[in-house]
Amino acid sequence: MKQQTTADKPRIGFIGLGKMGWPMASRLAQDGYALTLLDANLELATQLAQEIGANPATNAKMLAQQSEIIITILPNSSIVQSVLDGSEGLLAGLNPGSIIIDMTSGVPSMTQTLAAQVANAGGHLVDAPVSGGVPRAKTGELSIMFGGSEQLLETVRPVLATMGNAIERIGDVGSAHAMKALNNLVSAGGFLIGIEALMIGKRFGLSPDKMVDVLNASTGMNNSTQKKFKQYVLSGKYNSGFGLDLMVKDLGIALGLAHETQTPAAFSALCHEMWSASARMLGAGNDHTAVAKLVQTLANDSIEDR
Repeated sequence: MKQQTTADKPRIGFIGLGKMGWPMASRLAQDGYALTLLDANLELATQLAQEIGANPATNAKMLAQQSEIIITILPNSSIVQSVLDGSEGLLAGLNPGSIIIDMTSGVPSMTQTLAAQVANAGGHLVDAPVSGGVPRAKTGELSIMFGGSEQLLETVRPVLATMGNAIERIGDVGSAHAMKALNNLVSAGGFLIGIEALMIGKRFGLSPDKMVDVLNASTGMNNSTQKKFKQYVLSGKYNSGFGLDLMVKDLGIALGLAHETQTPAAFSALCHEMWSASARMLGAGNDHTAVAKLVQTLANDSIEDR
């Protein structure tokens, strides 16, 4: 259904209509923004455009020409680079003063390089990765980390506020992508140690379901105990909406930061290796919560509710 757009709101181009991008773009349309959509799957972009009253684009240059603010949420920084470049890329059609908000979980140093390219083309690039997953993307309650100037943040804040309810400026361009990778490192470590604890307890004779309740009332509480263990692991569903391959990518970015800053990170390296081993064992297309299957395989046991 076509939404009523407001003339004084900036025109937005949105690139990347995956599990996160689809609900984020939908919320912008609901809030009255005129949208132009692009995805590698042109049929998908056309379908969503029809649903929310947006315009589909056939290439990034066309989208840039129709937009004042451009949002990218793509699998990695290399794909962002490919969207910028070429005769049909964003830079070929960029309007002077346009702002590109890269909401991809990207490589910080590469983000800084991309920002310089966009600046040379007369625009601005900032990084604004998100946390909260598909459920909070649907409700507009994402946590958004921002890398860029205070002035640019205030310019795009109304747009970001449509998609998230916690917006935090981290620092200059690239800083938000660094923070996102480190956030996921902490999340990944907490998930794994929690699953191992559930397995230990289960084999001792404790109820995993009861253990989660106790953890959530005690100092062991974290995001995984609250929002993942019962919902996606004990249930056997493994369908949170965030891919295992994406988590492994983010952990690689975090470990790369450790190497760049010459920071000893032995547990981080082990965490990355265990998540990578899980991805190799399970293959492509798995949800990140399926990493619990690695622990269960090593123990030759299950903690899922039966």
